Amino acid sequence: MNIVIIVGSTRPGRKSIFVAEYIKKVGKDYSGDKFTLVDPIDFPDLLMGRGNDYSNPKYSKIVEEADAFIIVSPEYNHSFPGALKSILDSELENYIHKPVALVGVSSGRWGGTRVVESLLPVVRELGMVITFADLQFPNVSKIFDENGEIIDTAYEDRVKKSFDELLWMAKTMKHGRDNITK
Repeated sequence: MNIVIIVGSTRPGRKSIFVAEYIKKVGKDYSGDKFTLVDPIDFPDLLMGRGNDYSNPKYSKIVEEADAFIIVSPEYNHSFPGALKSILDSELENYIHKPVALVGVSSGRWGGTRVVESLLPVVRELGMVITFADLQFPNVSKIFDENGEIIDTAYEDRVKKSFDELLWMAKTMKHGRDNITK
């Protein structure tokens, strides 16, 4: 499977990048699947909020080839960052009938629960199918050290549980995309 992890923030000092890199490492070690980390900083042309009228060929190819997605986003004012919305809106057709796992990150105790809730209608509108095993990383500065190394190893089992659901859905939906006509 080809799994794309999309980081939701471009803010300097962001901790969500630590979470995304950790999820990528656990996923590769656990499943052996291919993981691609998409950092919106690498796609400044997509951050202009032009919607699907403008796309980036490199990002389009990544999304087209993806079997599943993981969105790792911090919570900004009870929602998600504009950078994430811009990058998601740049592609529409290539998200359809692909599963997505949502990961909330927060400096507070709620762990990004509200960012996950805010993303639900957006990813549904994009045609993605949401897994039931969301992940939350509350008090992220207590989970990772200043170098991005995990402190709380209990998260490994949570990430694996989320992967199990995502991979099952990815395999099932890939079969459907490849074998069932619309």
